[in-house]
Amino acid sequence: MSKEFSHIDEAGKPAMVDVGAKTSTARRAIAECRLTIPDVVLEKFSGDEIHLAKGPVFQTAIIAGVMAAKKTSELIPLCHPLGLDNVQIKMEVVGHEIIITCHASVIAKTGVEMEAMTGASIAALTVYDMCKALSHQIIIRELKLVEKTGGKNDFRR
Repeated sequence: MSKEFSHIDEAGKPAMVDVGAKTSTARRAIAECRLTIPDVVLEKFSGDEIHLAKGPVFQTAIIAGVMAAKKTSELIPLCHPLGLDNVQIKMEVVGHEIIITCHASVIAKTGVEMEAMTGASIAALTVYDMCKALSHQIIIRELKLVEKTGGKNDFRR
């Protein structure tokens, strides 16, 4: 069997990638997720936050995203557990969109792309959960890796 996929062994079965012989290097990844939000949600903005009876939406989503990034290996099979050095989540409103950006970094033998993507996606789901009482017209879309550095191949979208 060809080794097109890193998480498949020679017999075609799922397998964790062995990173034991790799050298630890500084790894960084940036992921982005976008939400489309209707006017009824936009009307709840005050400054740079959505204030609801449930609490501050963006601050809650940031905490949820950081917590999720730290637990990525518990959520995604075959993902290596990483002791992240840093996770930062930023939320920006542009028109009818909320743009969530998650930066993750670590010094490790494997990259942090999945941690950054998990952080961005869970932050988006948290915004949806907190705002769904206002509208179910919120759309979570376009989760993507924007950049990764520190492994064999760097990537920039």
